[in-house]
Formats: sequence, structure tokens, C-alpha cells
Amino acid sequence: MTILTLPCKRVTLAILSPSQAPLESDFYQRNQAHLAPWSPVRPDDYYSPEKIRSRLAQQAFAFEDGYAVHFAVLERGSEQMIGACNFSGIIRGAFQACYLGYHIDQSRQGQGLMHEALQAGIRYMFETMNLHRIMANYIPDNERSARLLERLGFEREGYAKAYLNIGGHWQDHVLTALVSKVYENPDQCWSRQLS
Repeated sequence: MTILTLPCKRVTLAILSPSQAPLESDFYQRNQAHLAPWSPVRPDDYYSPEKIRSRLAQQAFAFEDGYAVHFAVLERGSEQMIGACNFSGIIRGAFQACYLGYHIDQSRQGQGLMHEALQAGIRYMFETMNLHRIMANYIPDNERSARLLERLGFEREGYAKAYLNIGGHWQDHVLTALVSKVYENPDQCWSRQLS
């Protein structure tokens, strides 16, 4: 049983339960080569249903405790997993922020599906989780991510040398963030600006 769903026009964002591990395992095994240049090196069994079942259980606890929201992106109609968008490292107090990570099925690139999914996820994080800032960082060569984040309203805030170990070596990242605009004008919701 899915823990939470956010229906959109062409996709549904869903927090999967551990019993749905085969759905996620299929996505990652299908896209392992496609995602490898943008991902850390993983153990051989990392995408097995057993390992994913354990991670989904941990993610459910993180969601309940307010530390992270891990969404699977499901295709409406088929309910096949075609991507993921994760809002992790939620920090409360004076910061009220998190980090965003995302990826999409190789066969679904360039169709605007991740843009649609991220709009819904960002709206949820700002309006329901009451966050103030969402940070998203990308490898400079990842032009698709750069365009997507710009289209969503993320602004470049910096450049980090040797930021993350991706694909087996330390890679620089462009640092971006999106700040909720509600505080500037309470009568104009930030989500209207994204639409």
C-alpha cells in the first residue's frame, strides 16, 4: 500500500511502501547504465528488491519523522515507475531547508514529465512541509538538469569543487536553490509563479 500519493496530469508522485520494492527495483535495474554517470558507485545488489525493501522502510520512518520525502514518479495509467524525486536532509529551526535529487527513465527524457513531477513535489514541500528553501546541485556537464532547474526558478548560488563522489571520482557541482516567495508577498503564492 502506497504511503502518500500526489496525482498530477500525466504522473503520480508516490511514497512507496516496502511491499512495493519490486516496482522500484525494476526502475533502477532498467536504468542502471543510464543513471551511472550521475550516481555514486553502488554495490552489485544495491537495486535488488530485498535491499530496496529495507531502504523503503527507512524512508517511511524518515517521512514520518519529517527528515525526508522520497517520491517515486509513476506513470498515470500504467503505474510503472519512471523516475524519482527525493527531498532529503530536511533541517528545521532557523533554516527550514532540504536538498532535492531527481532522475527519470531514459525513455521518458525530454517529455516534461520531470518538470511536472518536480512542480508538484516542490509545492508539497513549501505548502505542506512548510519549508523555506530547496537546494539542488548538479554536475556542470549535466545540461538537462541545468535547464530544468532554471525553468523551475532555481537560482545559481555557487560552485563547489570536488563536491560529491559521482561515477567513481570527485566531481564539481553547481549549487542552486529555490526560496519560497510567500514571505515577500503573502497574497501571491509562489506556486502561481511556477505554473
